[in-house]
Amino acid sequence: MQAALMHPTLDATHHCAFRTVALDVVEGVFTMFKLLVAVVLLPAVAICTASSARSTKSSRQAPCVEEHDAWVGHSLKKMEAIKPGMTRDDLLKVFRTEGGLSTGLHRTFVSRDCAYFIVDVEFQAVGRADRDSDGRVTLEEDSRDIIVKISRPYLQFVIGD
Repeated sequence: MQAALMHPTLDATHHCAFRTVALDVVEGVFTMFKLLVAVVLLPAVAICTASSARSTKSSRQAPCVEEHDAWVGHSLKKMEAIKPGMTRDDLLKVFRTEGGLSTGLHRTFVSRDCAYFIVDVEFQAVGRADRDSDGRVTLEEDSRDIIVKISRPYLQFVIGD
């Protein structure tokens, strides 16, 4: 069996030398291959993996961002549907009262969808006088009060009393 592995033109002495050189060459090629894997392929795999993870993360975020945009758009449409001439009762279907200084005819309201969406509203009293006998604006409120002026919705942290 040993003879079958020998180089046909070499004698046994030269065959051992040839075999040693051949093993050195194979070992050198194997070392080069390991070096190639370590220097080129591993960083390439790492970069591709990181890039893939990033694109997977952003593709997962995109629908979330779209959902947020849609929700904010829907909330804004509801808030902007409240117009002067509508009643306090109409307003209270979309907004709720917020703390802070107010009177019966001027109050700050927050969205029922998100308390950071805020509007300031002025009313005209219905079924009662705007002011008391001393000329002060009353604190009374009525669901029939008419919206005279409503601000554009804005963002602000909630004010508590």
